[in-house]
This record gives sequence, structure tokens and C-alpha cells, in this order.
Amino acid sequence: MQPPLFWHRPPGLAATLLSPLGALYAAGTARRLARGTPERLPVPVVCVGNINAGGTGKTPTVIAIVQKLIGMGREPHVVSRGYGGSVDKPTRVDERRHGADAVGDEPLLLAGFAPVWVSPDRAAAARLAVDDGADVIVLDDGFQNPSLIQDLKLVVVDAAKGFGNGKVLPAGPLREPIHVGLARADLLVSLGPPKAQAHFLDTWGAPPCPHLKGHLEPLKTGMEWKGARVFPFAGIGHPEKFFATLKSLGAEVIKSEALADHQPLSQALMIRLEGEAMALRAQLVTTEKDATRLPDSFRAKVLTVPVRLQFENSSALDIALSRLFD
Repeated sequence: MQPPLFWHRPPGLAATLLSPLGALYAAGTARRLARGTPERLPVPVVCVGNINAGGTGKTPTVIAIVQKLIGMGREPHVVSRGYGGSVDKPTRVDERRHGADAVGDEPLLLAGFAPVWVSPDRAAAARLAVDDGADVIVLDDGFQNPSLIQDLKLVVVDAAKGFGNGKVLPAGPLREPIHVGLARADLLVSLGPPKAQAHFLDTWGAPPCPHLKGHLEPLKTGMEWKGARVFPFAGIGHPEKFFATLKSLGAEVIKSEALADHQPLSQALMIRLEGEAMALRAQLVTTEKDATRLPDSFRAKVLTVPVRLQFENSSALDIALSRLFD
């Protein structure tokens, strides 16, 4: 399902009518956090989460954090809920054995950078990670999860979308009120180009915690995109951003298909997309995350555009990570 359009417009009738339900949702989140008994691990826990529901750029932020920790000589392991997967006990992701239907697409992508554990019980998965040699845990999407004491908490937001209409689910896109969430955050990371970053600050003002700005930059892989006829498809939080990235690389986007976030890429769907691409004489292209859900028979037929997070200035993050080990 795509989010309602009114989530990203000034509050109107729908948001107003749903606000009492939003207040109940916010109270439920606050109650769950207050009643939780978070466990202290013998290693630091870095949480990368958000206030918004849906995609904000958490996965590339987790990758960037993992790479920084490895550069510091650390042994990070990622712990994830494994959204979209079927495993019901703590499991270390094995790219050779697991598919996205078992462990989720994001953990499969992250497993290319560090060991990843998935489980509905994140504390249990984190304990196994420590037993397996982790000296720091990176908690993926756990900002509203009370099972672990989090030593460093990052909230990620899409600079262009911001916090939508500022309302809590279902009146808006938020899991909790902005002021409540940012009061718990140690760092706010906004992702987007300079124009979007300026709009974010104009709309929401300076946050009460250190603010890092960054953008996603395509990796240079040797692929020449300029003039290429492409048919991109994506099942991520904001597919239109992926399509815009291809256009910025000079590709000719003949047609595009926005799928639901985490949508399964069935054989039937891929056969349809392949047929349309052939008729248009265009190359199928997708994101790294979507590629983890491709049927085996299509992995060699679909190109990907890997992107990495580039910070405008990461000194506040570097200092915060270093302090975890003082």
C-alpha cells in the first residue's frame, strides 16, 4: 500500500478527524517504552531508527555506520527485526542459504557489509551476536523498541518529505510526536540535496539535537548510464527518488513502475516487466534492496544502481562513535 496523500499535505479534514486515533497511537508507543525493561549489553548499542513510518533512508545510514565502525577497527554486527521475513527465532543471515522471504530484503543487503542477525526478539539476537564476536551492535529500526539500552540513537528523516503533516498514525506518517521522539535522539540525520535540506530547516526549524546532513550518491561501477534506455522498477519507501537518480545519471527513463515497499517480486510480475521492457527496447533496472528479492532466473537480467550515504560533515557522528569506546 502507498501512504495516503494527505499525510504529506497541510493538515485538513481527514487528518483532523483521525487525530484522536493518532493520540491513542502515540500514547500506546509512550506506554510501551515506559513499561519496557531494556537490557544492558556488555557492548555498545547504536540504534538507527526514525519517527516516520516507512522509508527514510535507514538502510544506507546503517551501512555508513557499519563502515565507519569497521574503519575504527571494530567488529559490528547488525540486529534487525527482519521485516517481511518468516524466521521466528534468532538467526544469523547467510546470503548463500537465506532468501528475502526468510530474513527480509534489508538484512540480506546489509549482510554484504557485516554479520546480520534477525529475530522478533532483538535482545536475544543481540546476545547471540555478542557471543559470536560482536564488540558493538547496530540496531536497525529499533528507535521505538524498548528491549535494549541504546547508547547512541540516530533518527533518520527524508529532508524532502520531512515529518509530513506532523501528525501521528493514522492521521499522519509519524510513529510518535516529533518533540517526543527528537527529545530521545542523540543525532538527527536528514537525507537529501541542498534544496531539500534548506526546505527541511525552513519548515521544521533547528532540531534539539546535533543535526547531520547527507545525501545518497550512486557508486561508480563502470556502467555508462548516459543515453541508456531504461525501465526502472522499485519497491522502496519512495520509488520516485530512484527514478530521479537514474535521470540525473543521464539515463533515458522510457517507463517506470513504482511497487509497494518490500513487495514480493514474483515470477509472474517479473515476466510481465521483462515483456514490457523488451517491447520498449529498454533495460530493466532496480535498487540494491529490490535486487535481493529477484527470482534467481532474473538476477542476471536486471541491473542495479548501488548508492552510498555521503555526509556533509560527519564530525559529530565520528565523535559520538569514538566516545562509545572510551
